[in-house]
Amino acid sequence: MAKNSDKQIDEQETAEPTETPDEAKGIEADDQAGEAGEEPVDQPAEELAAAKAEASKNWDLYLRSQAEMENFRKRMQREKQETAKFANENILREILPVVDNLERALQHAKEQGDETVQGLLEGIEMTLGQFDKALEKFGVQPVAAVGLPFNPAEHEAMGQVESTEHLPNTVAQQFQKGYRLHDRLLRPALVMIAKAPAASGEENESTE
Repeated sequence: MAKNSDKQIDEQETAEPTETPDEAKGIEADDQAGEAGEEPVDQPAEELAAAKAEASKNWDLYLRSQAEMENFRKRMQREKQETAKFANENILREILPVVDNLERALQHAKEQGDETVQGLLEGIEMTLGQFDKALEKFGVQPVAAVGLPFNPAEHEAMGQVESTEHLPNTVAQQFQKGYRLHDRLLRPALVMIAKAPAASGEENESTE
């Protein structure tokens, strides 16, 4: 009997320890994770990457807003300069008819050739010269016309006239000067456009 008791004790000592149900589940879960090759998620690294992406997005928005503000400032500055540049446009446009009348009076006096009005003629010339200088001071320049190709952006055609002195479609006569304020047209020049003279009756007969 003693031998049997000793044998039972030895078998109990050499027997493997039993596992609890919870331990068995934990071991099984670890084995499955190892077999699937999954790695534990690094939560702080993901949060850092998201924070960097958000910071980059905010920086881009900041740079864009700064660029828009700079463009707005430049645009306002240009508009301010344009306003100052053409602030006198309406006044200058009203002065031009006065200049026209002085030029007509001067031209008429010269055509008459009356020496009794020589003093008046000189006075008109001086007044007209002062007007021209004042207009030039404010950036007003006359539009070139006679002898140049007709330009609808600067010339207003009143009709056509036969001319041997000017090429067809060029300005042969000017009735009223045109003026430009800096790079803006104040008013077009009123002109007549040259066209080739019509063939005479004799020339027509010779060609038949």
